[in-house]
Amino acid sequence: MLLVGAVASKAQFEAGTKYIGASLTNLGLAYNSEKKLHFGLEATGGYFLWDNIMLKGSLGYQHGRPHDDNISVGLGGRYYFDQNGIFLGAGAEYCHETKNYNDIRIPVEIGYCFYINHYVSIEPALYYNMSLNDFSDKSTVGLKVGFGLYF
Repeated sequence: MLLVGAVASKAQFEAGTKYIGASLTNLGLAYNSEKKLHFGLEATGGYFLWDNIMLKGSLGYQHGRPHDDNISVGLGGRYYFDQNGIFLGAGAEYCHETKNYNDIRIPVEIGYCFYINHYVSIEPALYYNMSLNDFSDKSTVGLKVGFGLYF
């Protein structure tokens, strides 16, 4: 069974594979000094340029209290360790908050790709979004859980 699982996961990370994903971000566990608790949604699309290396784009929405929402768009990449399903990601994203505040952030993440079947995965990840405009107050640490479709 382990051999079948290893072969199936390796096939998903080959060059030419496409990816679509959706995540619930923060889940009430993210924290920065301005927004104590908040949650969000993220849509992701990607393409494996080489084996184990995916180029991805993302579109996100975050809701915070009180009425402090933001929208973000980003570009980045992921590296998958095909032996165990762990991935590392990094990139850059532009964020616009409803309070007319714009920010550039550097998101980094570490996660695990757990396959439900050959195409669908559950992907929990820890992330850190480093703000370039206000490092101490706008940088965020959090947890996200997503679903991915590899085809």
